[in-house]
Amino acid sequence: MPPTLTPLFRHAPSPLMALPSPTLARAGVRLLIKRDELLRIGPGLALCGNKWRKLQYNLQAARNAGHATLLTFGGAYSNHIAAVASAGAAFGFHTIGVIRGERPEGLNPTLRFAEGCGMNLQFISRPAFREKHNPKFQERLKEQFGSFYLLPEGGTNALAIHGCRHIVEEVELQTPVFPGYWCCSLGTGGTFAGIVAALNGRARALGFSALKGDFHNGEIKRILAASAAPSSLWKGEGGAQPWEVNTDFHFGGYAKYEPYLIDFINGFYQQHGIALDPVYTGKLFYGLFQLIEEGYFPKGSTILAVHTGGLQGVAGFNERFGELIDVR
Repeated sequence: MPPTLTPLFRHAPSPLMALPSPTLARAGVRLLIKRDELLRIGPGLALCGNKWRKLQYNLQAARNAGHATLLTFGGAYSNHIAAVASAGAAFGFHTIGVIRGERPEGLNPTLRFAEGCGMNLQFISRPAFREKHNPKFQERLKEQFGSFYLLPEGGTNALAIHGCRHIVEEVELQTPVFPGYWCCSLGTGGTFAGIVAALNGRARALGFSALKGDFHNGEIKRILAASAAPSSLWKGEGGAQPWEVNTDFHFGGYAKYEPYLIDFINGFYQQHGIALDPVYTGKLFYGLFQLIEEGYFPKGSTILAVHTGGLQGVAGFNERFGELIDVR
């Protein structure tokens, strides 16, 4: 019998902490951090935070449907690839990772971890990777690998949105003051969409894009429209849209950074003991503190920031760029 999925559903909420900071005191605002990076299971640092939330109901659906294999897609440094591999090792699924690009001579830490968890890594060309949504391409994968449960790149689907709603539900039970602003980093947008859906207009949500470009607004509207979210959340019916995407702090996209971002990440860890990653949460907190210093949030505001995890990627970043981040 494969291991039970019960620990994914019966767990203590991730901690909620108020961050002490002179910057916050000067601005007259309160910052709460939802420490989802501490919601962790399985080998390594991969299956935690928003990856836990996104995979939770997908793993249940795969198990209920009798699937023994999970197949998904991702880049060579993908947090999602690592999380699916970790989930497979923890809960007895075979896993297949279809990776964008040719197999390198030496695997990076993310891919070494995934392979060490038993994931079958299949490297395909970038043009072929762009066909991942094509039903004929997916049928060829089934012919090659047999039956599998398909997880999209990044893990965002309706079941992932459902899992991410629990972030809001937990916070409601953890603090008597409902935050007026909810902030998180954006990749595929699934975590943010889940938060927006659960808030249902009761507070303002602010997403910090980790990617260059202005596509997230349309993507989040598409995700909300495809879910059970009220149309007012993606059409702005009866008033202003209760969420927005900030594109000022992407630093050029994945694997892009500036020295002052690295300084902020290292300084944040030294001051608060909270590790951040350079792709998602480092950009989130850097951007959030910039907005706080600029007076974006009214005095007296309670702001909540979700630490979504992503720390497994620090090792690959350091191997690639030279041990820049020290959060050990």
